[in-house]
Amino acid sequence: MPRVALATYDPQGAPNRDRDLPTLAQALKDAGAEAHVLPWDAPDTDWAAFDLVVIRSTWDYTGRTEEFLAWAERCATSTRLVNPLDVVRWNTDKRYLGDLAAAGVPVVPTRYLDPGDTPDAGDLPGDHEFVVKPVHGAGARYAARYTPGERDRAAAHIARMHAEGLPAMVQPYLTRIDTTGERALQFYGGRLVHASRKRAVLSPGTPYDADKVPHPDLEPWTPTPAERAVAERALAAVPGGAEPLYARVDLVDGDDGTPQVMELELVEPNLFLWLHPQSVAPVAQAILTAALAPADRPDA
Repeated sequence: MPRVALATYDPQGAPNRDRDLPTLAQALKDAGAEAHVLPWDAPDTDWAAFDLVVIRSTWDYTGRTEEFLAWAERCATSTRLVNPLDVVRWNTDKRYLGDLAAAGVPVVPTRYLDPGDTPDAGDLPGDHEFVVKPVHGAGARYAARYTPGERDRAAAHIARMHAEGLPAMVQPYLTRIDTTGERALQFYGGRLVHASRKRAVLSPGTPYDADKVPHPDLEPWTPTPAERAVAERALAAVPGGAEPLYARVDLVDGDDGTPQVMELELVEPNLFLWLHPQSVAPVAQAILTAALAPADRPDA
C-alpha cells in the first residue's frame, strides 16, 4: 500500500479552502493508497516516510517563497516530490512567462521591474489599461488594474511591492476577458481531464491590497482546438525534461481573439474537482500510478 502525502496549508483552525482535499484523499484510499493530508510547514513531519509527496494546496507559500522552496528541496532529497523540484523552482517565479515566449508560446506580453528599478513611461502604458502584480503571487494577491490616468497609483503600487522585496510585472489588460472570460485547462497524468471558465477577477478601481474572489462565476468549459493547442505548446516548453504530474494552463484572448497563456500553474493549482466530479477517479489514479512507479528516490 503506497503512502501518499497531500501537502496543503495550515488553515489555523478555519475550514481549509481546498474543497477537493477530502474527496481526493478518500479516492486515493479507495484506489489502494494510504493518503495523508498535511500542512507543508507542519513541524517534525517525516516526509521521507511517504512514497510520494504531492504539492496540492500550499496556498500560503507566496508570502514565504524561500521557506517553501527550502521545504521542497528537503522533500526532494528524501522522497519523490511532485511536481519535481526543478519545475517547482521555475514555476514559482512568473518570469517563466518570458521563457515560454522565447520558446514561441503565445503569452500575455509582460514587462518585469525588479526592486531598485524605477518604472518609466515605457513600463506603464499611456494608451490602454494595464495590470500590475508580483512575480510571486496567487489568487490575485497584490494585483490591480489601472487606466492610463492612474499611472501614479500604479507606480506607488510597484514601490510598495519593491519595499517588500517583491519584483513586479506589468501586463496589458486584455479587454476581451470581460466578455470571453479566462479559461483553465487542467492536465493530470499527461492528459487533459477537464476545463473551466471564469469571469474577469480584476474590477476597475479595486485596490491591490483588497481581498478578491479568485474564481468568480466558475463554470465547466469545453476547450476549443486552438485553446488546447496553446496549452499543449506551453506544457511542451516546460524545462527539465520531466513531465509534470499535474498542470493548469490559464488562457485569455488577445486583441486578435486568439488564446494566450496568462499563467501556467505547476505548483499548487486549484483542481476544481467539486465542479468536475468525473475527474476525481482519473486524478486519483494518476497519483497512485506515480506513487507505484519504479523507485527513483534519492536514497534508493
